[in-house]
Amino acid sequence: MRKVLTRNGTTSEAGRNNCNLFDFYSMNSSVGLFAASSGMKLTYVWEQATPEARVIIVVLMVFSVFAWMTMGYKALEMRRARRLNLVFEAEYRSQAALLDIFGRKLHVEGCPLFMVYQDGCSELDVRLNSPDGTRRRYLSLKAMEHVKRSLESTVAREALRLESGLVLLAVAVSGAPFLGLLGTVWGVMDTFGGIAMAAQAGGRADLQSMAPGVSAALITTVAGLLVAIPSMFGYNWLVHTLRVLTVQLDNFAQALASRMETEFLKDDE
Repeated sequence: MRKVLTRNGTTSEAGRNNCNLFDFYSMNSSVGLFAASSGMKLTYVWEQATPEARVIIVVLMVFSVFAWMTMGYKALEMRRARRLNLVFEAEYRSQAALLDIFGRKLHVEGCPLFMVYQDGCSELDVRLNSPDGTRRRYLSLKAMEHVKRSLESTVAREALRLESGLVLLAVAVSGAPFLGLLGTVWGVMDTFGGIAMAAQAGGRADLQSMAPGVSAALITTVAGLLVAIPSMFGYNWLVHTLRVLTVQLDNFAQALASRMETEFLKDDE
């Protein structure tokens, strides 16, 4: 590399820029060579894998695709539910009367708090209407208990709706490593069996002949871990978010039931 010296003998800015540019290209070349080498190794291991190991890897790839799809869908669903809960709760607290929002005939898809409110108010409205067509001002204690049961049922149904699909992640977390371990044990068993048969036939039984089969067997464990580790982190985050939403639903249902009792239950009941 050509250096440009100044009058006091120090390297000029052009020389330093050339040096940095050389280091940058050297680093990129090293990264490219490493990536190419890793790709060649994976290709070689795949070629050495047994048919059983390839089937297990394909199954794990399918598991991975469904796990990532589930994590993405549930994350968006729970994020939307939290945002809608905040908007609805602010609107609910601003209403003077309990049935104001219900009377406007709104429908908010994907909002758990709204579904609890809607079902509770629907049951309350039915109990307030008399068979003769008149409308009661207050409810009996027995009728209020029916309204509370409706709130509890809706809370349970919304929690189950938010929880749906998480079982796939649980299966991926617990089952993928064992499926990968099955492929590794199967591949090692097949490798040692082949080495033993070759030794009996007068062939070599050394590390050089064992290495391809063992490395191909270990790739299934790697594939299993690559499926299980992201699924574990995603599952734990989704379960935590689900727990938060469920607590919010329970608290809102209790607050709603208390407000119903305050407005529609006589003090002497």
